Amino acid sequence: MVMEKKPAINIKGVRDGLLITVGEGEWRDLEAALLQMIEERAAFLEGARVALDVGNHILRAVDLGKLRDRFSEKSITLWATLSNSPVTEKNAQALGLATRIHTPRPERIIHALDTNLPGETAILVHRTVRSGFKISHNGHIVIIGDVNPGGEIFAGGSVVVWGRLKGMVHAGMDGDEKAVVCALEMEPMSLRIAGYTLNLPQRRGKPEPEMVYVQDGRVITEAWKTKVK
Repeated sequence: MVMEKKPAINIKGVRDGLLITVGEGEWRDLEAALLQMIEERAAFLEGARVALDVGNHILRAVDLGKLRDRFSEKSITLWATLSNSPVTEKNAQALGLATRIHTPRPERIIHALDTNLPGETAILVHRTVRSGFKISHNGHIVIIGDVNPGGEIFAGGSVVVWGRLKGMVHAGMDGDEKAVVCALEMEPMSLRIAGYTLNLPQRRGKPEPEMVYVQDGRVITEAWKTKVK
């Protein structure tokens, strides 16, 4: 008995959200596999902004519109369609979809000195990130201030908030599962590390500094102390 090979559907984090890439094959089969994956991962993808890379496939505006509607039914925003086909690009643009995204390569250059500990690239933001504002960086992000509801943080590495975290954070957006998120008050609207969507337990008592990370496929939340493991 020959096992039927499933169509290739890949998903990864990028700076602007998630990138879903479909492989070669009949579009009808790929579309069915894509919709099945959306159904199976509805909880993980809920609220996500998705760019769809369809490669060489030529899609009509009605095909793209159908996908956008099915995504929307699962609270997923299809905001971009990438394609090698000028026809598909034109149809995507007619629907108001972007046809280009920024996918930077992570640069983690470590300058080791004999008398100093090695470090990694990071940016320091000395302000409150208010609703409607977004900060993105390939490395780590340190914020001295609050991240208000509606504020968005995308980091290739870890995120440290020296204040209240009440907005959206995606750490390790390029797949770095070693990334951590720290905050003096941890009450995010949405929190992701690499491909994991984190559901924090309901808070009880007085807020305290917390650290969230992934270990052996499990999400760990613990008090944020000065001692680093």
